[in-house]
Amino acid sequence: MLTTNILPRIFIHKENGQEIPLTDPNPAFSPEGVMDFYAGTYPILTNARLTGPEIKQDKIQYRFESTLGTKG
Repeated sequence: MLTTNILPRIFIHKENGQEIPLTDPNPAFSPEGVMDFYAGTYPILTNARLTGPEIKQDKIQYRFESTLGTKG
């Protein structure tokens, strides 16, 4: 018999060369909504871009990539 599972989401924020895993505050939030939620704690996320989703280790992984300090 085939079963389906809902994979949990995890959001990765990179700060000072270190990856910080952020839990999903509310599964009803869009990935952009999660980024807005965490922007209060990590202000750099206001100018970040979202990449993903990518499935790794049975989790749906999104990355917040800072665009601060890049040209182009």
